[in-house]
Amino acid sequence: MARRRKQPWQLQEAKAKFSEVFDLATKGEPQIVTRHGKDAVVVVSRDQYNALRGGRDPFISFLLGGPKVPGGIPISREYAPYKPPVDFSDPEFRSDDKGAGTDK
Repeated sequence: MARRRKQPWQLQEAKAKFSEVFDLATKGEPQIVTRHGKDAVVVVSRDQYNALRGGRDPFISFLLGGPKVPGGIPISREYAPYKPPVDFSDPEFRSDDKGAGTDK
């Protein structure tokens, strides 16, 4: 039977005793693993992971998260500050009743 562990695992020990880390995590006890003395990862059961993520599928989480363009499509944070060179909501760029592209 796996013991209850309160202190974090050092990476080398977690590797050597992964079955124990696994057993404790699947029993609902998240296991912290450190690297170079700093917390690096937490091993949790799939049920706990799903609860933390709100039970969402990763693709759905992607679609629901992050910055979006006006139509609701997610865009990369890399391009989030991008502004188009033309403001199509400006009345000067709208077509008039005579047709698009005619001079006034």
